[in-house]
Amino acid sequence: MSVIWFDPSFSLAQLEGLEKHTMGEHLGIEWVEVGPDYIRARMPVDHRTKQPHGLLHGGASVALAETIGSVGAAMTVDQDKFIAVGLEINANHVRSARSGFVTGTARPLHKGSTTQVWDIRIEDEKGKLICLSRLTVAILKKPVPPLHP
Repeated sequence: MSVIWFDPSFSLAQLEGLEKHTMGEHLGIEWVEVGPDYIRARMPVDHRTKQPHGLLHGGASVALAETIGSVGAAMTVDQDKFIAVGLEINANHVRSARSGFVTGTARPLHKGSTTQVWDIRIEDEKGKLICLSRLTVAILKKPVPPLHP
């Protein structure tokens, strides 16, 4: 299996602190694994991520999916020259979760020069599918800062 990352030595350690002061930090998202063609994070099912009926909020699942897919896309390009931004996301919520953690695994379905499409599967601690999401990401040239501010 070939490595998809721009930096072939990309590892979990490089994600440390990435969620600081973001929605990911607020939701308790934690990076757990980087493989040759996937990236994985988990999120607690707790007071921050539940809806009023005590179930995992669908929006929290979408936030987890977009976080993992966007970071995955960013790690496949030269970040000195490009940024990855979400264009569209959809999600099918197929099962509920009431406690514990859910884990999302993102893999690219398409890695083009201007767009990428990522498949994100969110599962509970027993490996049961909770949510299936697809994220389309735009790859944009980084703006060049002005010479004279």
